[in-house]
Amino acid sequence: MALQFFNSYTRTLEEFIPLKDKTVSFYACGPTVYNYAHIGNLRAYVFEDVLRRTLEYLGYSVEHVMNITDVGHLTDDGDEGEDKMVKRSRESGRSVWDIAQFYTDAFFQDTDRLNIRRPSVACAATEHVDDMIALIRRLEEKGFTYTAGGNVYFDTSKFTDYGRMALLDRQEQQAGARVDVDENKRHPRDFVLWFTQSKYENHIMLWDSPWGRGYPGWHIECSAMSMKYLGEQFDIHCGGIDHIPVHHTNEIAQSEAATGKQWVRYWLHNEFLLMDSGKMSKSKGGFLTLQSLIDEGYDPLDYRYFLLGAHYRTQLRFSFDNLKSARSARISLVERIRELLGSGAAAGDVSALSERGMAYREAFRSDLEADLNTPRALATVWTLMKDKELAGEEALTLLYDFDQVLGLRLCEVKAPGEYVLSAEEKSLLEERNTARKEKNFARADEIRDYFSSKGLVLKDTSEGTVVKPAEV
Repeated sequence: MALQFFNSYTRTLEEFIPLKDKTVSFYACGPTVYNYAHIGNLRAYVFEDVLRRTLEYLGYSVEHVMNITDVGHLTDDGDEGEDKMVKRSRESGRSVWDIAQFYTDAFFQDTDRLNIRRPSVACAATEHVDDMIALIRRLEEKGFTYTAGGNVYFDTSKFTDYGRMALLDRQEQQAGARVDVDENKRHPRDFVLWFTQSKYENHIMLWDSPWGRGYPGWHIECSAMSMKYLGEQFDIHCGGIDHIPVHHTNEIAQSEAATGKQWVRYWLHNEFLLMDSGKMSKSKGGFLTLQSLIDEGYDPLDYRYFLLGAHYRTQLRFSFDNLKSARSARISLVERIRELLGSGAAAGDVSALSERGMAYREAFRSDLEADLNTPRALATVWTLMKDKELAGEEALTLLYDFDQVLGLRLCEVKAPGEYVLSAEEKSLLEERNTARKEKNFARADEIRDYFSSKGLVLKDTSEGTVVKPAEV
């Protein structure tokens, strides 16, 4: 079976054929670093990590570029509202630069804890303003822009395919449907490439430009930076499904207007993570961060496993009950590996697998080639785990092999034996002891389950709590 992806642009399942044989160019929309990423945001990055790992598992080399938005993203994804960075600065009393660095570091801490591989290039918008200006000049020279009220706009009427991916021609979007419509726009869907005028005075982040001192629009940054690092045509562009109607639609228009050719070959979008109250949103408050889950006693890999259990193109409802089930499944997987290690099994080379073992590997590969079908891939994992006719060495070899994509750190599971606690684990033990003394047994159980997910057993004695690997 050939690798296939659902292309959002054509709305069809297509065989993946890269521009360059066995080399994939891949751009993903990164975080706007004005706040912590919530677990809904992190779903996109786990999906993109699975995509990258799958490509590499199948023998491709991947050039993965991701932007860091630290200017220009307004509180509305169109051109309304205030710059999110500036708004956060005003509310917190910290400089925009300090905020950007703090939340960039926090973002990468979260992705590291989720075992997400870092991109080949992580490019900050504020470091590429000259590239954005150059692209706007290019659009200006080709007649796709106009200046009004001090701002530079992209004229969507000049781009005949505008809104094709979002099917905007089938939607009745009128100017009156939006609040505070920009009266400088010739058409409601036109968008700002460069701001020199803002309804918010004393904007902090400003650069000199041919059109006056100002700052770039959000959409132009992705076009400018992706083309800087990947060229004017590349293979894959990813992001959340909410980016299709405005952000990605505008990216396509300005990029293809500038170059006169197709910009991206395959568009892949992940669906929303839902709470009982609907889509998780920072603007509504009350969102859950990865640290929130850790504070409840969950390992970040429990959340990763939870996400793997649903296809990236399906909406996924989050609840702690569902997360608890994912944790139990992951713990069972860890315990099975410990059993194999304890029995003396050692992983070998996949090239030496038996016909039975190779059939599992082919099944897993087919699952991935079917538009990254991770639920089916996990089903393949569980089938082989229950196969009593499969030798322990082969089971371990396959689990380690599959984990190149699953990213559950299965290769780090320890065999039964002595265990040295980390500083973080010692702190958790102290918290558990305090919880038990205060009769907060729910919290004590959560911490016990966390250790269990690591393949560890807590034994309470008169001399304190003893931690040791689970028996096999």
